[in-house]
Amino acid sequence: MNAVALLALYPALADLPAADLDAVLAQQAQAVQVPAGTLLFEEGAPCRGFPLVLSGAVRVARGAPNGRSLELYRVTPGELCVASTTCLFGHQALTAHAQTTEPTELVLLSPAGFERWVAFEPFRRFVFGVFADRMADLMALAEAVAFQRLDQRLAAALLGHGATLRLTHQALADELGTAREMITRLLKRFEQAGYVVLGRERIELRDAAALRQLAAGGLPPV
Repeated sequence: MNAVALLALYPALADLPAADLDAVLAQQAQAVQVPAGTLLFEEGAPCRGFPLVLSGAVRVARGAPNGRSLELYRVTPGELCVASTTCLFGHQALTAHAQTTEPTELVLLSPAGFERWVAFEPFRRFVFGVFADRMADLMALAEAVAFQRLDQRLAAALLGHGATLRLTHQALADELGTAREMITRLLKRFEQAGYVVLGRERIELRDAAALRQLAAGGLPPV
């Protein structure tokens, strides 16, 4: 287990008593390396561990009976999973599913290991701090889903990733919690408007300024 990398990414662990830090890492933690596309946990299942991501990324989403899903957030190195935290604190089933988006290395604490560490104020404060940030993000997501048009949300999703995005229409649909056909239709309208150029699993931004205006509600519906 790469304890040096773990402490660098999660500095709150350095404030734990050395005996408790070492005991949990030795007896109640498991180093895991998984490929992209690995399902880490499912909705409705009990939480079997608390993930600390060292490299890669984990997509956490809610599913629907029709097979569609809405991305809630992503867990990257140094961050925590709210779904796992809620499950462990509330002793209830998981309310989301998680899947790696790229090869990922993580340390998986057992529920007992998590409870042992969270009994100490520095780690507990860190957990609640990240939890508060995630809740603010989820409130913003709920507001966007409820009040923003899909074309605004799609424009916002295309920004901030450089001039060229290499991803599928299905990936965008999953992120925005809608059907692939809706994303394809809107992207074609974006292309007709001169905002983007579409290719195979490739989207080139041609007018980022217009996309920013659209995302902010400053342009009429596309």
